[in-house]
Amino acid sequence: MTFSNIMGEARLVGVLTALTGVRGAVLSAVLPLSLLAQPAMAVDLPSGLSPDLSEVLVDQVGLQTWLRFRFVVPQIGQDATDALSFDQIKDDFPVMCAHLALPYMSKYDLTADIIVISFADRHVEFGVSDPDATQYFEQFRSENGDCIWEAF
Repeated sequence: MTFSNIMGEARLVGVLTALTGVRGAVLSAVLPLSLLAQPAMAVDLPSGLSPDLSEVLVDQVGLQTWLRFRFVVPQIGQDATDALSFDQIKDDFPVMCAHLALPYMSKYDLTADIIVISFADRHVEFGVSDPDATQYFEQFRSENGDCIWEAF
């Protein structure tokens, strides 16, 4: 599995900056294209939460391209006062897909077979287990400009 990391804190070494319109990019034979994430667009969520975009990962899984939008939402953590359950935030996922992921993909000319929206109470490195972290995931595919829920 390979992935490109699109992070707000990343330093850019840029050969593709002028081509992408992004503040910077890296191209190498070893690493896939990396783009710098811009601040997340404001999205009104049913839960009232304001997730922080942690990173966007572009994954090649078999023949499919997966685009993972990873958010930090401290209010879902076990240590949070009045922690929100999955049932309390489940309606946020399709809204994040339709009103943040799809416009983000359009802005940065990204395509994906699968779009994953994930919420975690803290930043957890991709692929690393953290038994103390609370994490929720939903998966979608883009069809005719809409997000279609897919069972994970």
